Amino acid sequence: MTPGSNIPLSAARVAVDVAAPVRLDVSGLLLTAHGKVRSDDDFVFYNQPSAPGVTYRSGGGTAPDAITVDTAAVPADVERIVVTASPDAAGRTFQGVEPTATIRDAATGAVLATFTPPGLGAETALVVVEVYRRGGAWKARAVGQGYANGLAGIATDFGVTVEEPPAAPPAATPAPAAPPAAATAPPARARAGSAPEPAAAPPTPAAAPPAAGRINLDKGRVNLQKNQTVSLVKGGRPLLSQVKMGLGWEPAFRGKDIDLDASVIAYGPRRDHLDSCYFGKLTILGGAIRHSGDNLTGEGAGDDEVITVDLGRLPAEATGLVFTVNSFSGQKFTEVAKAYCRLLDAATGEELVRFDLTGTEPQTGVLMCKLIRQFSGEWEMTAMGTFVKARTVRNMVRPAAEAL
Repeated sequence: MTPGSNIPLSAARVAVDVAAPVRLDVSGLLLTAHGKVRSDDDFVFYNQPSAPGVTYRSGGGTAPDAITVDTAAVPADVERIVVTASPDAAGRTFQGVEPTATIRDAATGAVLATFTPPGLGAETALVVVEVYRRGGAWKARAVGQGYANGLAGIATDFGVTVEEPPAAPPAATPAPAAPPAAATAPPARARAGSAPEPAAAPPTPAAAPPAAGRINLDKGRVNLQKNQTVSLVKGGRPLLSQVKMGLGWEPAFRGKDIDLDASVIAYGPRRDHLDSCYFGKLTILGGAIRHSGDNLTGEGAGDDEVITVDLGRLPAEATGLVFTVNSFSGQKFTEVAKAYCRLLDAATGEELVRFDLTGTEPQTGVLMCKLIRQFSGEWEMTAMGTFVKARTVRNMVRPAAEAL
């Protein structure tokens, strides 16, 4: 399999093992349609080896660990099970390590598919494959998304509670009695039969939880500065409805027309170009992205061009969207004033996010912003404001891919 590809599952019970030249910890997470676990009980790993329809099997150090999914026993509100892997050695990355996931018929052991994620480096944890429900049938998809902050980064991304161990008290101070342990993802491994960790040196967690100041839509409209990011989450749920990206500009000099073209370029998980939506191609990706048409002057209040994106209808392989503006006629952005982009709820017209371009350069193209789909199902919008030499959307494809 290749990243993003999928296969129908011919067996009701499948086992996914992940093998590598180094020992790996393999785990599984049961996710709802919102891309989150229902509770910490949906995290299946060596210390919590079972959940409804999903079990963990240790390889005992001589064979790969595996996650087995009995699709008939998976609860109805669980839409997919993701299988993750991380090197057992603390701080070890996937640099020089090629893990291979093998999907088997759990009853017969027959191989249904294999997947080796390409181009790994600084990642310390990996979402390898997912087993998911689609239209009443079950499929498996190759993913290969890496995390630099270890298994804790994956766990927190999907809603599992990860707590850091308390700092060791001073030597002269008696340690208080430990409170009852919470049902949380452990920061370090303690395999059955292995030597215990020294009591005076608790293991360091793989990563701290995400910063509490992460921007989302809970407090209303967000005004972004260049390079800032907002998570398109409201009330704890990812935004999966139709949105509109309005792009606008005005001539810097009174009485002069400015003919700019707004576009959106869609990419796959390996920054591969899927398609571009612009004035010459007003609909792409099966109608999930639509363009309002060309504005030839830039005059007048309001958005000059609008691109509508149905986030819920985007195909799974569309993981990145870059919104651009370019000058086909060769006019430079030093002749443009008040350029901006803003994201609106298409159903209500409510403005969710706005980015005003405050600087200009004598170039013919600008990358305004990007929407990136996180594996948890959330979309994140990042303000860019990066100027490039490009008069057509075709010439924007490469610099936009490099900026993802």
